[in-house]
Amino acid sequence: MREPGGLGSRAGLRQRLACRANELVRLGMVHLLSGPLPLYVVNEFPKSGGTWVGQMLGRALGVPFPRNRFPALRPSIMHGHYLRPWGIKNVVVVWRDGRDVMVSWYHQQLIPHGLNELQVERSRRELPLDDYGDVRRNLPAFIEYAFTRPHDPAFSWSEFVRRWRDRKDAVHVRYEDLLRDTPGELRRVFRELTGERLSAERASAIAEEFSFERQARRRPGQEDRGSFLRKGVAGDWRNYFGPEARRVFDRYAGEELILLGYERDRSWV
Repeated sequence: MREPGGLGSRAGLRQRLACRANELVRLGMVHLLSGPLPLYVVNEFPKSGGTWVGQMLGRALGVPFPRNRFPALRPSIMHGHYLRPWGIKNVVVVWRDGRDVMVSWYHQQLIPHGLNELQVERSRRELPLDDYGDVRRNLPAFIEYAFTRPHDPAFSWSEFVRRWRDRKDAVHVRYEDLLRDTPGELRRVFRELTGERLSAERASAIAEEFSFERQARRRPGQEDRGSFLRKGVAGDWRNYFGPEARRVFDRYAGEELILLGYERDRSWV
């Protein structure tokens, strides 16, 4: 018998239907209305920093960011994971080292934190492991799973890279560059998106308001596995990737890692 709220319960079914309806409405709005309204679309593969970018852009533009709630027909930030670019205007693509993405995606898919119950239940059913807390040991199997059986979204990190990397009609920003110079990157994205200037003072205030330390009440690098904002750093993959995880990731996305400039060659493997 399934637990209350699980995938097989009435509450779980209602939750899935509500999420699906929200997704379909957002999909239609992004592809058909992002130009006319306008909507500002923050597009990413999950766990690349898109929520953070959406929060800051919403404040800078003075438009709402209807995160995790039904959107309205008005200018706003739309954050999502979109593979097909047709019809999407005003788009900001957020990039992150795919190895860090895999570590964060593991925690999102397999470690419960209060906002991901359905994801965890499905992923654990499809990828049974002895100890989900042993990330380093499990990572090779998870990487294989993430690239061969993707869901929510139904495409892999490497597919996303191939589809969006060369889009000249999008503004591109890297998570690592945002960590290094949040106000400067926010000003650049704002300028490329709107053609207008954001003052240094305003950008610094927004960066401070939505900093990891302010939102998570922890310093970057202080981990909380039970939080959506787990760690807030770049390069954490080195703490989890053993030799096998390196080989598996390279097999599925080594070329895309080089295409994005995160490695010059495959010597890291």
